[in-house]
Amino acid sequence: MGSLQNQKPDNGFSGTMKPLDPEEFRRQGHLVIDFLADYYKNVEKYPVRSQVEPGYLKKRMPESAPHDPEPIEEILRDVQKDIVPGITHWQSPNYFAYFPSSGSIAGFLGEVLSTGFNIVGFNWMSSPAATELESIVMDWLGKMLDLPSEFLFSGGGGGVLQGTTCEAILCTLVAARDQMLKKIGRENINKLVVYGSDQTHSALQKAAQIAGINPQNFRAVATTKADAFGLTADAFRATIESDIAAGLFPLFLCATIGTTSSTAVDPLSPLCAVAEEYGIWVHVDAAYAGSACILPEHRHFLNGVENAHSFSFNAHKWFLTTLDCCCMWVKDPSALVKALSTYPEYLRNKASESKQVVDYKDWQITLSRRFRSLKLWMVLRSYGVDNLRKFLRSHIKMAKNFEGLIGMDKRFEVVVPRNFATVCFRISPLEFGGNHQIVSKEDAANNFNAKLLETINESGKIYMTHAIIGGEYVMRFAVGATLTENRHVILAWKVVQEHANALLTSS
Repeated sequence: MGSLQNQKPDNGFSGTMKPLDPEEFRRQGHLVIDFLADYYKNVEKYPVRSQVEPGYLKKRMPESAPHDPEPIEEILRDVQKDIVPGITHWQSPNYFAYFPSSGSIAGFLGEVLSTGFNIVGFNWMSSPAATELESIVMDWLGKMLDLPSEFLFSGGGGGVLQGTTCEAILCTLVAARDQMLKKIGRENINKLVVYGSDQTHSALQKAAQIAGINPQNFRAVATTKADAFGLTADAFRATIESDIAAGLFPLFLCATIGTTSSTAVDPLSPLCAVAEEYGIWVHVDAAYAGSACILPEHRHFLNGVENAHSFSFNAHKWFLTTLDCCCMWVKDPSALVKALSTYPEYLRNKASESKQVVDYKDWQITLSRRFRSLKLWMVLRSYGVDNLRKFLRSHIKMAKNFEGLIGMDKRFEVVVPRNFATVCFRISPLEFGGNHQIVSKEDAANNFNAKLLETINESGKIYMTHAIIGGEYVMRFAVGATLTENRHVILAWKVVQEHANALLTSS
């Protein structure tokens, strides 16, 4: 990388610059597709977690941007040489960290089409196809999930594609906030209370902060191992009653299907029943596990969603659709519109004023929006419901196999029930005996498992992440990468055992 002041590369920019010359686009596009195809072909060979040190890239880059244009061939060489080493390879078949970010040909090419059209679809008029396709696809997907008709456009509700769950929670919280303040007066905003569990994603706390909720009124209700770390209706009710006695106004519950730490499930039916008594808006966050709920055998996890106000899941996690693509449904779209709509003169048009169209700018935080529905439509059409179900079942089966391998090694234990395709496990505290220990067996187990996970990840062979659940440090093995096969799961278990053997021997 660097200036090519003494060269005149054939990069399509000779003479007058033509940034969208069709033939040059075709030539360079082929090179980029070939580059990525080779990357996917060889991704298994890279260390899964990036091995670079902080600040590595600044040492490789020039002080300033190049004065003259550089050819795509040279840029791609630098991508391979400088960028790829700094990537943690989420598409690797040996990636089992966090939650998956599953890619696919259809998802990628849908993104290419969307980016190629490069529309800014804030209202119907700005690109009718973008708005109408989104509404259609969201009804398709809602039917696949067997959502109640009240969540679909065909039933008076509706769906929208947000960027991430963080946006979905914030938008629904703002809608709930404004509904409540209209009843009790805006001067009481500091008395509104937001509820989740101690397992709820931190996105809820961030949304509450942004929405102006008093930080002292954010409730992370305690869960227990006895309840598989799901939020119980009794604990929820007790917290509400305490808040009401203190003169506060219960506002919003975020219930989770598949928590980040352990994929725990909050029981929707009893929680929604309590929420209804107190006029609380219920949002169901199924960011990870929502995809699995298109499986008839997993749909029961959504029982009770008919009594919630809104629901979301991330198609960019485990549904072959590239980031970003959060699918969100609401029963009452007008609540979103009232809270989020602005209508300046420069956006006024006949279609919007007819009230016959959806203007998605009023369903989200930002004005501008991408043509996300195109990639989701491509995924649904290219693979079909049956193949998507097979894809999800294959990962669930692999996770079950991994769970079985753990069960055959008595040194290890599965810490919480496996609901989907994520297994939380650890070396058991029973492995740490002796009468002269300074720390307890539990603390020794936590320290050992943390060290074990780091040595595994440093090897680059596989990548997992951790959680602390009920005070126990666990390793999370999340199956979901598109390229993962059962042989990778077997290899991963061997890697875990090898590092455990070495660490136990040296301890």
